[in-house]
Amino acid sequence: MASSTSNSFTLCLVFFVCFFHFSTATGRKLNELVQEKPVPLLYHNGQLLSGQTSVNLIWYGNFKPAQRAIISDFFSSLYATTPKTQSPSVSTWWKKIEKYYNLPNSSKISTPLVLKLGRQIFDEKYSLGKSLSNKKIVRLASRGEQSNAINVVLTSADVTIDGFCSSRCGTHGSANSTSKKSKFAYIWVGNSEIQCPGQCAWPFHQPIYGPQGAPLVAPNNDVGVDGMVINLSGLLAGTATNPFGNGYYQGPAGGSLEVASACTGIYGKGAYPGYAGDLLVDSSTRASYNANGANGRKYLLPALFDHTTSTCSTLV
Repeated sequence: MASSTSNSFTLCLVFFVCFFHFSTATGRKLNELVQEKPVPLLYHNGQLLSGQTSVNLIWYGNFKPAQRAIISDFFSSLYATTPKTQSPSVSTWWKKIEKYYNLPNSSKISTPLVLKLGRQIFDEKYSLGKSLSNKKIVRLASRGEQSNAINVVLTSADVTIDGFCSSRCGTHGSANSTSKKSKFAYIWVGNSEIQCPGQCAWPFHQPIYGPQGAPLVAPNNDVGVDGMVINLSGLLAGTATNPFGNGYYQGPAGGSLEVASACTGIYGKGAYPGYAGDLLVDSSTRASYNANGANGRKYLLPALFDHTTSTCSTLV
């Protein structure tokens, strides 16, 4: 069984909570956003993922086929550049991440990162129970490939996780491979629809804390899974740019902000606490989104920190 290492980066709760309370988690938080001087996202000389890398999905619990399609289509959208994919697109968003691989101080990277949807593993019988610790999350993640891979653990709405809802919506980190000669990167994200949609599925649900604006219509008509996409995309960005805790981040180690978590709560221009920003709205469903994806999908993705301007860059 793989053993976890010390560098795991947490996706904090909806940004009202993060702004007023949490100061140590790396994830959906805004407590570092309002500053007199922008803090740069610095490279700490560590290894980044490179070359063709498989994204393996470990589905734990009860997911409907339609829910699985929403998330697998998101990964298929990262490189979708066909004429049918309208702008702004998920692939445009991902290109912002690829820019970090072209910076002068990242010259040690021999080949660019190319993600490919790999294996999908299904555990519908809850083999480790319906209450999971961090160690069990790593056990689940180790079921995927442990070389040139990111293993993504997705837990269904009826599964409780240590710290889920109370302090985090997801985590990314790394663990020792079975051979202990290398490390592999992993992500965990939970479906918050039943347990805490006001904390981990905002802006598709009214928040528990902060300004009480009307929730937005989820682009794929699934509050829990559309919320998972927001959290998953932010953690994927953090995994690509800081997979082992010594890549790109700002602030002190352990209390740092990454490329997406530095922009928590921002999805479009003009965003502020309680308002996600100026977004696109589907004329037929009234759903809000900022990125077009493969197979006609629409998604809401977080703003990303732009290293050239030290500001949060949005798609719309």
